[in-house]
Amino acid sequence: MNIGSYVALNARRHPKKWALTCEERVYTYEQFNQKVNHFAWGLLNLGVKKGEKVALFMTNSDYFAISYFAILKIGAVAVPVNFRLVSREVHYILNQSETAVIICDVELKSVIEQAREGVRSVRRVITAGNGEGADFQMVMKEIDDEPNIDVSSTDDAHIIYTSGTTGHPKGAVFDHERVLKVAIGISGVLGLQVEDRLLHVAPLFHCAQLCLFLIPGFFLGTSHVIQREFHPVEVLKNIDTHKISLFFGVPTMYNYLFQVPNVENYNLSSIKRCCYGAAPMAPELVKKSMNVFQTKQFYNLCGLTEGGPTGIYLTPEDHQKHLGKSGKTPLLFTEVNVVNIKGQEVVPGEVGELILRGETIMKEYYKKPKETEDALQDGWLFTGDLATKDEEGYITLVDRKKDMIISGGENVYSVEVEHVLYEHPNVLEAAVIGTPDPQWGEVVTAVVVVKEGESLIEEEVKQLCRNQLAGYKVPKKIVFADQLPRNASGKIQKFKLRDTFNVQV
Repeated sequence: MNIGSYVALNARRHPKKWALTCEERVYTYEQFNQKVNHFAWGLLNLGVKKGEKVALFMTNSDYFAISYFAILKIGAVAVPVNFRLVSREVHYILNQSETAVIICDVELKSVIEQAREGVRSVRRVITAGNGEGADFQMVMKEIDDEPNIDVSSTDDAHIIYTSGTTGHPKGAVFDHERVLKVAIGISGVLGLQVEDRLLHVAPLFHCAQLCLFLIPGFFLGTSHVIQREFHPVEVLKNIDTHKISLFFGVPTMYNYLFQVPNVENYNLSSIKRCCYGAAPMAPELVKKSMNVFQTKQFYNLCGLTEGGPTGIYLTPEDHQKHLGKSGKTPLLFTEVNVVNIKGQEVVPGEVGELILRGETIMKEYYKKPKETEDALQDGWLFTGDLATKDEEGYITLVDRKKDMIISGGENVYSVEVEHVLYEHPNVLEAAVIGTPDPQWGEVVTAVVVVKEGESLIEEEVKQLCRNQLAGYKVPKKIVFADQLPRNASGKIQKFKLRDTFNVQV
């Protein structure tokens, strides 16, 4: 059982079927598998050995997909890296992962040249794309045969690095079996079929788009459209043109999609299912998204990198009665619980930590035994997510441990306040943080982005919150900003907001 073998299997099952489109490049399954094999033999020719790390510093593209599957076919370990990182940050990942070869977009080569300085393990950089200096095609060897490398289910497949919002990122290690079980699990939950057409807009270096959609799609033999970067109009055009049947996006993407003028002019009727995740999505945004896509078949996928990503999900049926909750049922191969500081299951309404256990959870943090020991306890992954569980067993994430606000001795969970803020029609984005206060210790502070062409005053925001929240949860301070800082997976970087507004507010 290994991931690359399923690309070859689907090339035999339906060789002439459309497999992938990116920009003007189109591949059948036979053609795609040939390209993967050509690049795999090219990597072997460069001396890449089983178990060596190959970093991918690339935007979304067919080159990313070809590279990823080629790496796994030869038993090497893929290390996807956030292409938005600066050279200092990339240097840490290359060095910590002991990367031997780097594949990067030709436009990003200058970042890599700086990042690789002093990384003794790196011996080659391959550049992909259509620009001057790209050598991706030249590395290929036109050998159609499958690489003669024995790759087992227990061999490492990839290392996915966390966002690193509290220090250096950590590399979560997964073998082929873990990755394939995520693919099987999500396929079962979403009812993926070989006839599905998937659009890849969220970054492929992130575990959500890679592990929940690209890999399962190639495992099943679906058709794929890869969009190089997110642009709301291009998303709508691709759905219309290619008759996409399943769309995944982070909340920010959905938010921008229904801001597109004349969005109703695009034919989105091919969409049968929509998924969202990577960050909590306010109920108002979900309702608006349902209106845009004219379907109630929405899935909330709540997981994390270290989980594979697996976790819990909210079904379309549950959206009707439990909108705003994170989910109840764990994904296949996974168990879930919410426990208090004594390790006991929480009672309804009590806040505890979400923990996961199962066959898709990471093996370890690469070369970080202390951090691994802290995260994996008695077989359970402690996620750092604070959550509640109601009488029916539905779980709601309320905050990250590090983001909880303590004001005058009362715990305030930012997600609850943010959901209220999104109900105002003029609010584009909102984030809630705690800022220092000599009297209360911390005060609830809302950072609000107003929709273009609209206006909003502080008192309107506070009144909205007073009507729906206890007094101690109402933001004492309102800050208006042009935009919110986010990482590549769409999560708001609240540590940056705290750094910015600790003094000024």
